[in-house]
Amino acid sequence: MVTAKNEGLDVVALTDHDTTAGWDEAREACSNLGMTFVPGVEMSASLYGHSIHVLGYLVDPDNDDFAAECSKTRDDRVARFEAMVERIHEDHGGMTVEFAYSFHREGATLGRPTIARALVDLGIVNSVDEAFTGILAPDNREYYVGHYAPTVSTAVEVISKAGGVAVLAHPWTSTRASLGGFEERGIDPRAYLQSLVDVGLAGLEVHHSENSTHGKEQLLRFAAEFDLIVTGSSDYHGPGMKPILPGAHTTSEANFERILARGSGQRVVRAQ
Repeated sequence: MVTAKNEGLDVVALTDHDTTAGWDEAREACSNLGMTFVPGVEMSASLYGHSIHVLGYLVDPDNDDFAAECSKTRDDRVARFEAMVERIHEDHGGMTVEFAYSFHREGATLGRPTIARALVDLGIVNSVDEAFTGILAPDNREYYVGHYAPTVSTAVEVISKAGGVAVLAHPWTSTRASLGGFEERGIDPRAYLQSLVDVGLAGLEVHHSENSTHGKEQLLRFAAEFDLIVTGSSDYHGPGMKPILPGAHTTSEANFERILARGSGQRVVRAQ
């Protein structure tokens, strides 16, 4: 939050993967720094066996269905985390489950970032980014292990019914599963988006570093057609992670007001 403040932001959302555990600390930090805090989450979801993320702003963390889905995903992430570490251990003896856990941040969801930090510390890779594009990449079947995730439709519906504002995260990238891949599969992305709108999709994360230029153009057209909220995010993961800082991509004030008007599960904490 200090980094966000230093980069000139006055409104910040926290959307950790499949957990709301960081809300209280982030809320207090934003209050102390004079920033408005927006509580959120980034739910893991699955589409054709690939990982897709759905953002949920102002969601009620105590909603039974929402809490159950997040808990189920987090629990399966533990087994997946240990399985990946054990696979890596076979080729890199210094990488043990105990050692990898030492890089886990309390309250955070277990995932590849923790393993990546351990790999950097051991000198197996030079950076977290190198780990993500190599040894931990989803197409690296030697080491990669998947985990449970609800369908995208289920994630959208759960967030919406919990009073949240469901937004499809980085939905047109060239480096991971996204709507952009639909064209190659001969699937109509418009029809798919309509199916998500029908169960509560409220927005598209258009302004994101991983969305292609063509993708952003397509997403803006879809947002206009379906009257969806257009959001932006740096997707900042902390120091040493992605080479991008908070504020690199933002949400306009008008679209932020639309998020506030639609969400009912939580309230933002306004800067004093």
